[in-house]
Amino acid sequence: MDKFTTLTGTAAVMPLENINTDAIIPVTWIVNYGRDLGEGLFGVWRYHADGTERTEFVLNQAPYRDACILVGGRNFGCGSSREEAVWALLGFGIRCVIAPSFGDIFYENSFKNALLPIRMAQEDIDVLMRDPAFVAGAKLVVDLETCRVSVPGGSNGIAFDIDPARREALLQGFDHIDLTRQHVDEIAAFQAADKARRPWVHAPGKGE
Repeated sequence: MDKFTTLTGTAAVMPLENINTDAIIPVTWIVNYGRDLGEGLFGVWRYHADGTERTEFVLNQAPYRDACILVGGRNFGCGSSREEAVWALLGFGIRCVIAPSFGDIFYENSFKNALLPIRMAQEDIDVLMRDPAFVAGAKLVVDLETCRVSVPGGSNGIAFDIDPARREALLQGFDHIDLTRQHVDEIAAFQAADKARRPWVHAPGKGE
């Protein structure tokens, strides 16, 4: 996976609560093989029925067309378990979503795909959104090394919590297989000890 250390860029604000995975990536964009999931992000909200853009939608406006951070409302990513919701955000260019809470499965899928979901109290989000520097520039800095979100040229930032193991995996760019490989010596030692203790399990032909 791509490493995540510090991310600085445009943040699009979508404060609606309970944005579900079907809204994030409509099923029509999933079943049509080969379609760009990033193009289909919030497809029903971004496009009219004829495919033309809805100019009032935030991601169709400058500077949010180039947003790499999304600030959402409570229970972001609720609904179905479709992993394509995370893929669509990444395909558009979003690497971090900040919200007061997330759907549980979406939250898990995010870490598996190097998308950083930050749980932050609404009061703290409001502090960032009201910062004059953010109002003027719509940019945020997400620093995973210090676990802070700040406004360039503005506030000192707001701290956020994240599981240490997940933080380290993102910083290193490790997926589950990479994490397992970090214990290759312990795995080999266990297998050697098990082979000495139960040689019949490892005899040729077993499991065929």
